[in-house]
Amino acid sequence: MRKYNNENFNYALFGNPINHSKSPQIHDLFSKQTKILHIYKSINIPLNQFSLLVTYFFNNHIQGANVTSPFKKEAYYFSNKLSKRAQIAKSVNTLKKVDNQYILGDNTDGIGLLSDLNRLKFIKKNFSILILGAGGAVQGVLLSILSLGCSVYILNRTVSNAINLVNQFKQYGNIKIFEKDDLKNKFFDLVINGLSRNIQYNTSFIPLYLFSSETFFYDMNYGLENTSFLNWCLKINAKYVSDGIGMLVFQAAHSFLEWHGILPKTDYIIDILKKN
Repeated sequence: MRKYNNENFNYALFGNPINHSKSPQIHDLFSKQTKILHIYKSINIPLNQFSLLVTYFFNNHIQGANVTSPFKKEAYYFSNKLSKRAQIAKSVNTLKKVDNQYILGDNTDGIGLLSDLNRLKFIKKNFSILILGAGGAVQGVLLSILSLGCSVYILNRTVSNAINLVNQFKQYGNIKIFEKDDLKNKFFDLVINGLSRNIQYNTSFIPLYLFSSETFFYDMNYGLENTSFLNWCLKINAKYVSDGIGMLVFQAAHSFLEWHGILPKTDYIIDILKKN
């Protein structure tokens, strides 16, 4: 830990791995835009040392942090207090030191996704939405999607995980397990991929008859190269497709709002990142 003693930073990203994270670049742009001193580092945390090291950094360096895979559940239990959306999601991606007394845990993934879907005009109230996956990425965004009155169907290879997710969120809206027989003569308005970027897709996993030419496809993942989901979308000639770079910027903006009380502008930053 000695190597951090003389470094000047007051916000951080914790994850493993974090080598290719764009969060430091995003937060540097937020700092320049708002004229708020906000020095942000990404820190790779060994898998068995989250609580130990994050406690150290909050005691010695930082006022706030983002948390990415695979530590969002650990951050939930690490927090002394939780926002309502973090309580419901049981997942935390934003930590904030409050009055040097306690650590608040929040989750900005859902508002980040919803903000980007609105920017793209990919979502409306009461949409029928298919979500692929039932892990932590999906857990963090469901409340925001359900708040629009959308009907959500969860498709996951491990059905028991999908059932657990439905049971966790069914009191907040219309959410069900995906079952083909219940969806005859019905098209999904939006498909959201919350699975890992390297999962391979085929028509037996996602039946093509459930999509129309007007269906929107959104991948929560992002990268310099297309994810396997985006390649699959291109293969089936999907017309409306996006990766998750906008979600990344928006969730970061809402973390910044949590820390500083100001919501940064985002559109030009999304454009910058798309070119890099």
